[in-house]
Amino acid sequence: MRYLPLNPKLFANNRKRFIEQMVPDSIAIFNSNDEVPSSGDALYRFRQNADLLWLCGIDQEDTMVILYPDNPDPLYREVLVLVRPNEMKEKWDGHRLRQEEAGASCAMQTVVWLDSLDPLLRIWMHDAEHVYLNSNENDRRGKYYPARDYRFIADMQRDYPLHHYLRAAGILRQLRAIKTPWEIEVIRQAIDITDKTFRDLLGFIRPAVMEYEIQAEILRGFLSRRATGEAYDSIIASGDRARTLHYIANNGPCGDGELVLMDFGAEYGHYSADLTRTVPVNGKFTLRQKQVYNACLHLHRHAVSLLRPGITVNAYETGVFAEAEKTFLQIGLLSKSDLKNQDPDQPAWRRYMYHGISHHLGLDVHDLGSKRKLILPGMVFTVEPGIYIQEEGLGVRIENNFQVTKKGNTDLMKHIPIEADEIERLMAR
Repeated sequence: MRYLPLNPKLFANNRKRFIEQMVPDSIAIFNSNDEVPSSGDALYRFRQNADLLWLCGIDQEDTMVILYPDNPDPLYREVLVLVRPNEMKEKWDGHRLRQEEAGASCAMQTVVWLDSLDPLLRIWMHDAEHVYLNSNENDRRGKYYPARDYRFIADMQRDYPLHHYLRAAGILRQLRAIKTPWEIEVIRQAIDITDKTFRDLLGFIRPAVMEYEIQAEILRGFLSRRATGEAYDSIIASGDRARTLHYIANNGPCGDGELVLMDFGAEYGHYSADLTRTVPVNGKFTLRQKQVYNACLHLHRHAVSLLRPGITVNAYETGVFAEAEKTFLQIGLLSKSDLKNQDPDQPAWRRYMYHGISHHLGLDVHDLGSKRKLILPGMVFTVEPGIYIQEEGLGVRIENNFQVTKKGNTDLMKHIPIEADEIERLMAR
């Protein structure tokens, strides 16, 4: 792995938090993701199940975590399951974890090989009454896909039909939303890498540079600083392309006089950063560009002032949208007539800002958490208002990452340049 070893207490504490939510006489079983074929004999790059990473940090195929806190044998109350190293596979694909090194990395005493699990699991299942199994319950998940978790659920219910099955995802949804100090430290590492890379970009961007060249510089900056890679596909959108929210083609030129919107973030230790900055390609905002940029920055800071414990994300975003209406009136995007005649179900401001303001951030860039339940201390959110003007071929978005505290929030990206004048100075230098 590129990143430095994470503190094993991170994973031990996460398992402890989950175990505290389990009902008595229950066992919880978690699986890794599949290795997925792409074309021919090739596989897509392996991406580990985020819930499994949260529990043990092991980024290897065919891994399992089994938690059985009431197991009569104390040795098997927390079990890490690994695929047995195979000499031929290692010749092709590289080193596979040994029991001792894997156990030490996540503070698990008992590590067993996958090919020896079945007789052990049978005994544990016969002793346990309740079974927690996992599933993907992210609100942003698309269509159902028969991944390993769902196949495992079917297999277990077929082999042990009379047990009482419970949703692990319901617990994980609450616990993963609230980050521990160890998790915040890893997120800060990802943010620090993202910050340094952004500063490099300010000296690289110039008229006629291609969007994919900027993305190449981002990858260079990330990998040279020990990041796992991109937390998500970077969005590098110059000019009118910035109005496409998930523009990832990154194949156009950056024109003199245009703004380039860059939405990117490093992944470090599998935790994500998520930054968006919009900068002038030639290093100097026009008067109109600066007006729109500062309007977006005003909305960003207004959102920050509202982000606090005790409200829902939906309620907090409603307050931002109300301010957006006033702001768009001030910069000439809306008129009083537009507001008077608007459809309440499709408000006039929605023409220029057509996405939400915040999402949970963590192991997944759109991390687990609800927009309908109360915001709590320890949660980490993005704050990312945007203004998109079709008539002017212009898109501006500004995004930082925030940790919610008991009294409000902490800007984890407060050191990253955000003021228009500061961006101009750094690009000129």
